[in-house]
Amino acid sequence: MTADLRRLALTVLQPGYQGTTPPDWLRRALGEGLGGAVLFARNRPDAAHVRELRAANPEVIVAIDEEGGTVTRLEVETGSSFPGNRALGVVDDVNLTERVGRQIGRMLAEADITLDYAPSADVNSNPANPVIGVRSFGPAPDLVARHTVAYLAGIQGAGVAACAKHFPGHGDTTTDSHLALPTVHASRESLAERDLPPFRAAIEAGVQSIMCGHLLVPALDPGTPSTFSRAILTELLRDELGFEGLLVTDAIEMEAVAAMYPPGEIAVRALGAGADAICVGLTTEEGLSEITGAIVAAVRDGVLPEERLAEAAARVRALSGWYARQAARREQAVADVDPGVGLDAAHAALTVTGTARLTRPPLVIEVNTRFSQAVDQSMPTGLAAELARLLPGTERVRLEPGGELPPLDEPAPGNAAPSPGGRPVVLVVHDAARHAWVRDRVAQAVRSRPDTIVVDTGIPGVPSGAAHLATHGVSRVSARAAAEWLTR
Repeated sequence: MTADLRRLALTVLQPGYQGTTPPDWLRRALGEGLGGAVLFARNRPDAAHVRELRAANPEVIVAIDEEGGTVTRLEVETGSSFPGNRALGVVDDVNLTERVGRQIGRMLAEADITLDYAPSADVNSNPANPVIGVRSFGPAPDLVARHTVAYLAGIQGAGVAACAKHFPGHGDTTTDSHLALPTVHASRESLAERDLPPFRAAIEAGVQSIMCGHLLVPALDPGTPSTFSRAILTELLRDELGFEGLLVTDAIEMEAVAAMYPPGEIAVRALGAGADAICVGLTTEEGLSEITGAIVAAVRDGVLPEERLAEAAARVRALSGWYARQAARREQAVADVDPGVGLDAAHAALTVTGTARLTRPPLVIEVNTRFSQAVDQSMPTGLAAELARLLPGTERVRLEPGGELPPLDEPAPGNAAPSPGGRPVVLVVHDAARHAWVRDRVAQAVRSRPDTIVVDTGIPGVPSGAAHLATHGVSRVSARAAAEWLTR
């Protein structure tokens, strides 16, 4: 009984780990039935890495966050080849979105990755949202629904499982769930009309997986976060919306839930509410043992029904079986190269006010805001590098959050940081609509130098400057599209 329970408990876990090769303890756990693993940029994920995981357990679900745009694990050092959801929503061409999804699926198929924790099906209804923003297709439920369906059709058409997230909707929050528990203040009727349609559409389109967000939604469950709520995960998602696929949690080390319970109790409560797989974004041998032991103990003590754990494990195995049956699709997708689709999408998404262009190397001033915790902090915005490629001699200054602009109308004294000295000025900002201090720096720059060009890579503020470019996302191709427009 204990050995069988331990295997069931291992089956429902998807741990992350340190290192560019799977550690020995993880290989042992995979051999003992560990059902999943999640890869991050720190693991340098590629086909060779995944082969080592599959050598220990051929049926392992290998998961990754590869949304495109700001959230990429495979292309974090260069920036994504795809502009991200908000840009695709701005273009509003579902065929283009499906093509982008298919090419992301193609990358994952090449690496033999089972499950993509994407797309974000959140409706970004609150412009102050600190964690979703450009990761959403936009602020309208019908727009988000149709592009969620197109994106997952591209991913799953390439033989890789998609995962709509973050159920029941993380768009109307002002708190990052990596840092604290967000509350969605909306009526049940508003949630049904605004937040749930993309998930309904994804379910009807056959999405293989859904990720629940760490959210408090009082209209659905007054006192229990969605991760632990049977009312949300079972009664709403399963019984009312009819979802039969794999339900995975968001990473359980996020403070929204980690501040409430230890990892083992989080896993037990989530499984009891209806989750099938527990994402543990970063753990150790001791941590994995603790969680596994907590699940086994909960079953033996009658806290978690064994039937519920067996049902969850069966859904994990079902997704693994689905992936195995998609081998022909993956083979076809790998051969189906669609070069330039990401750059085409980035060009189409570019929103421009004004006509100023660059004919000389500029000074690029990056007015940095900290990305959400979902984004690798080494992720480059890329515009300075793209402009330097086209206009050699381009220089860059980075302002940390709250930092002051250098003098824009005179040469820098001595060995100070570069200043324009008469050169063009390009101000790169992110989410100006969300940050008053960023808007202040933009206004200051434009007052001092009316010829300033402003490039916003996030949710843009009111256009200003001699030219204002909104890329609607952070990616290598978004930067290239802006640089090409400015130097054309």
